[in-house]
Amino acid sequence: MASWAASIVEYFEGEDAYRCGYCKSQAGSRSSGMWAHSLTVQDYQDLIDRGWRRSGKYVYKPVMNQTCCPQYTIRCQPLEFQPSKSHKKVLKKMLRFLAKGDISKGNSKDEPMEPITEDAVAGDFALINKLDIQCDLKALTDDLQASLQNEEKRKGRSCKKEDSKELIHPQDIEEKLGSGEPSHSVKLPAGPKPGKGADLSKPPCRKAKEIRKERKRLKLMQQNPAGAPEPPSLFPPKTNKANQPKSLEDFIFESLPADAPHKLEVRLVPVSFEDPEFKSSFNQSFSLYVKYQMAIHQDPPDECGKTEFTRFLCNSPLEAGSLPDGPDCGYGSFHQQYWLDGKIIAVGVIDILPYCVSSVYLYYDPDYSFLSLGVYSALREIAFTRQLHQKSAPLSYYYMGFYIHSCPKMRYKGGYRPSDLLCPETYVWVPIEQCLPSLENSKYCRLNQDPEAVDEGRSKEPDRLRVFHKKAVLPYGVYKKQRKDAGEEATVLQYASLVGQQCSERMLLFRN
Repeated sequence: MASWAASIVEYFEGEDAYRCGYCKSQAGSRSSGMWAHSLTVQDYQDLIDRGWRRSGKYVYKPVMNQTCCPQYTIRCQPLEFQPSKSHKKVLKKMLRFLAKGDISKGNSKDEPMEPITEDAVAGDFALINKLDIQCDLKALTDDLQASLQNEEKRKGRSCKKEDSKELIHPQDIEEKLGSGEPSHSVKLPAGPKPGKGADLSKPPCRKAKEIRKERKRLKLMQQNPAGAPEPPSLFPPKTNKANQPKSLEDFIFESLPADAPHKLEVRLVPVSFEDPEFKSSFNQSFSLYVKYQMAIHQDPPDECGKTEFTRFLCNSPLEAGSLPDGPDCGYGSFHQQYWLDGKIIAVGVIDILPYCVSSVYLYYDPDYSFLSLGVYSALREIAFTRQLHQKSAPLSYYYMGFYIHSCPKMRYKGGYRPSDLLCPETYVWVPIEQCLPSLENSKYCRLNQDPEAVDEGRSKEPDRLRVFHKKAVLPYGVYKKQRKDAGEEATVLQYASLVGQQCSERMLLFRN
């Protein structure tokens, strides 16, 4: 990861109440939140595995037993995924449009996946802007510089190389605490460009060795006299293909005729204003976002300006980086752009994390609603996760945000099987089929059916939590002896209980 990777967060005490975007209750949506000045991808992976989710740099966790519409984190298992009948319908519709220009006139209500803003917090641009201003903590820079320089000196020269992964370099703090663009400290490999490197619009290339094997097999078959038994196949046989279900990739990468009227290209672009492709497509992407928000969500123009767009979908706290055994594109936040005949018609905002691809948001051109781009993009992201898994075995899940059973229009995510829901009490994954009977009886449920199970990742040693205060990074056990503030202790303990032991020890909790 980044050589100075560390997370810096500012927790907001208490629980906030907002208007619910699902049942429209004026103050029924309840969540805990914190501002992430920076987050390592591992910390964010661990946070979403405890029910957190980000909106820009604001990271929030629904108070599940109090909020009006409980939101269960849902993940799909792409390695076992098979497209359903309705999914195949969407994939075929796209193929017909690309190959022949056919425009479906049918009703697509049975093909949901409208990218609805997750809740009132995620869509509250005014809140995010307010927090962004409040958290522009320039004054912290000198304190952090002095503190971390002292920490580096204590580490000593002998272990400098090994420990550099755990340290924050002072020159990077300004960017991490500012409210502007994502950090530029780690150069992420550029996203695939047309004609260069990996093209997400094409299937993975076959290796030359496999092609030679196939040619040899065909040659042996030609030499074989009629009626004689065939020699053993040197390449995986494709017999009875008509009886085998087509895979997701078979649909997505099906060959188009040479005279096809349309061309679709999917480009993966790092969310960084240092990236030339991101910069060159920014205005077109922003215009598409405005068109989508106004047409689909009826947002007034003043609520979907460039500032809101940047803070909501371009500013990310995730520290971009790469590992030798990680995906070629690296980790961090990306825009997956869908280019049709030279223009962007949809953008999927995603985070690539150590164990998953996490879907953040989707916006698209309403003129192409007939293509069911919500469903299509989700299927493409599942296929993309499978592609990344080939290079990085641990990366094997597709996180779809929240599943809200009490809101019928949000149940569509359960149609991407197999999938699991996160138990809000023990933070273990439970197959969705086991959860549905309980959710039919009660909107809030402890999904783990083992009554003896507990949260194994809970905060057990809060004194080991890391705090940044007055030019120093110190354990909470030391900090609380200096402060002796019972009210603040309750806030810190609440934070520790929500993020868990591991994150509390790795992340820096800012206290002023």
